[in-house]
Amino acid sequence: MNENTYQERRGQIENYFDRTAAAAWEKLTSDAPLGRVRATVRAGRDNMRATLLSWLPPDLHGKRILDAGCGTGALSVEAARRGAEVVAIDLSPTLVELARNRLPPDVASRIDFRSGDMLDAALGKFDHVVAMDSIIHYQTEDAVSALAKLAERTSSSILFTFAPRTPLLAFMIAVGRIFPRGNRAPWLEPMAEEKIASLMAQHASLAQWNRGRTQRISSGFYQSQAMEWQTS
Repeated sequence: MNENTYQERRGQIENYFDRTAAAAWEKLTSDAPLGRVRATVRAGRDNMRATLLSWLPPDLHGKRILDAGCGTGALSVEAARRGAEVVAIDLSPTLVELARNRLPPDVASRIDFRSGDMLDAALGKFDHVVAMDSIIHYQTEDAVSALAKLAERTSSSILFTFAPRTPLLAFMIAVGRIFPRGNRAPWLEPMAEEKIASLMAQHASLAQWNRGRTQRISSGFYQSQAMEWQTS
């Protein structure tokens, strides 16, 4: 991992979600009416979240899960309702505080919300890690290195999403249409599935891991692909 590049991008992402677009993301992750563009993003995120949750065991009692890049906590809540003990972390203190404020009482004791770096070893070990749209702003090499670090503390599976390298997504990024001008996120880093797999196979911490399911979600302005890696 290029530590300088990772830290620089992490700072840009934190600044965006914690300052520039916190209000926009609060609305996006609520039930409030949206315009056409953001409505496609909400629908795509809902679909992706459901996909990732479907890849986790239906009964998560006794399991510890890291929701890496938890945002406002929707995935954490659903995992906790299956019995999981969830550590939910995000770079944005603003979004984490919003997640705490939205936390349903029935799962409050099962979710530990924190703001900080998902790679912090002090978070401990996990059975499953879910990183939904949390590595999409990093270069492929840095993203894979981050996943490899997470694998060192994970016993069963890592589920993550990436921005697929497609002509449509490349065009949308080029013309700046992922979000309206005032709330544009740090640029996405489209990735090729086979390059991700090749790089992951080169990491010693992933030597005993197997490539699993994959699913692409295309919903207007939301273009993302999920990938699963499991221990053998």
